[in-house]
Amino acid sequence: MAEQAKDFSRGKISKPLAQEIIKYINDPIARSDFEHSYDTMLDINRAHVLMLCKQHIISEEVGKKILKATDEIQQNRILPDFSENIEDLYTNLEGRLIKMVGMEVGGQQHTARSRNDLGATVVRMDTRKYYLQLAGMFNKMRKTILSLARDNYDAVFSGYTHMQPSEPVSFAHYLSAVLAGLARDYKRYANVWDSLNLCPLGGCSMGSTSYNIDRNYTAKLLGFNGPIQNSIDCVASRDYVLETVVTLAMASDTMSRLAFDLYIWSTPEFGYIEVDDSCAVCSSIMPQKKNPFTLEHMKGLAGHMEGFVVGIYSCMKNIIYSHSKDTSVEATRYLYEAMHDMEIDFTLANITIGTLKVKKDRMRDNALRNFCTVTELANYLVRYDDISFRQAHHIVADVVDKLCKEGLDSSHIDRARVNEAMKEQLGAETKLTDELIKEALDPSRIAEAKKCIGGTSAEEVKRQLDLLEEQIDADEKVLADRLMYLAQAKEELNVAVKKLENS
Repeated sequence: MAEQAKDFSRGKISKPLAQEIIKYINDPIARSDFEHSYDTMLDINRAHVLMLCKQHIISEEVGKKILKATDEIQQNRILPDFSENIEDLYTNLEGRLIKMVGMEVGGQQHTARSRNDLGATVVRMDTRKYYLQLAGMFNKMRKTILSLARDNYDAVFSGYTHMQPSEPVSFAHYLSAVLAGLARDYKRYANVWDSLNLCPLGGCSMGSTSYNIDRNYTAKLLGFNGPIQNSIDCVASRDYVLETVVTLAMASDTMSRLAFDLYIWSTPEFGYIEVDDSCAVCSSIMPQKKNPFTLEHMKGLAGHMEGFVVGIYSCMKNIIYSHSKDTSVEATRYLYEAMHDMEIDFTLANITIGTLKVKKDRMRDNALRNFCTVTELANYLVRYDDISFRQAHHIVADVVDKLCKEGLDSSHIDRARVNEAMKEQLGAETKLTDELIKEALDPSRIAEAKKCIGGTSAEEVKRQLDLLEEQIDADEKVLADRLMYLAQAKEELNVAVKKLENS
């Protein structure tokens, strides 16, 4: 029996695998497959056997014996064993099956199938599970950010361009912008499903099969949207791997930009936000330190994601459009690690943002002093003094320049300074009063005044957030439908197995 196992697992090859190859390639892959793919592979075996019986390619009696042995194999998990020269997890499982039911029966399981299409199906199904888990975490993070935004319509602070104070916005408006970016990121990620959830089973090695198999049946039992339509494409296609990691990397990039802003704004020099004690560490030497280290990890994880994208792309370029180890192993090597990094990223974002403290008074105080309000002062000059915006721009620039040279901030702008610049620039007096200038320079009033689409008023930001929440709800509905579809397929597979076993 041992000799037969050796023959079926290695075919015409007479020598065993070199121990070095087992150590660095086969054993690590088999152990990884054991961790991620044990149940997946057995479900694929079940669906394939059911299909072979349905199509009368093998007898129901043979199918029944294989399925019952498969149940036992599932209950009795054993790590891959290379003592009998078995190459991988599948041949290990097949070897156990044959020992249990004999070569004549167990040897029929692999009819009309190759490890190539089997392996391609395994990776898609394993990826699919993690993919949906990450989708749920992605949406949870979006809802956490949305909740923080809704609590901060009145948290007015200076927006920034080129990292310089720009114009007053609310923290809710800023987070609405980030959520808009994340909505696009999620849409790209959600669209991966159409490429991912296609079934390669039945493509065989790459050239299909002369057996009358029913690929639609196996695809349905395994929860796929349908079979891949070309047998070569069944085993060649790993584009969904690159697509998955690229879309996650894009989301991680958006999250990194958010993390960077929060990181800067958490410094004492800004003091706009403070991370919770549960998301910070102290220095081993400096007792005053409160380091927002989760934000540092979020920024760093985005760098990892870029590396995974480059690694996958580099493995896939300039290889044959068919099956090879470049395709099936090296291109997918870091897929789960990339997805695990995103699991960490979503988790860190959720806990950090969900416990964030926003310092509204500090935000407003800075906005009153850092000149972010002076664009509106120029607008007031246009409205009240009937001059062009460019003329008003020059007048306000002159006021700002003189204050900066004196070491003063924007809280010192008054009618006297504006009038002096007006006379120098245009030879006229301004109609603005101190009261109007104070009104013009009020950051909260400025933010509330911008009611057009995309603006910063509380009502307009609420409209933006309502739309974003509607999109999250719609995305969660699609996700729930996908999870339900897989659960129903799993139930259908289980029912079909029991029906044959008990026949």
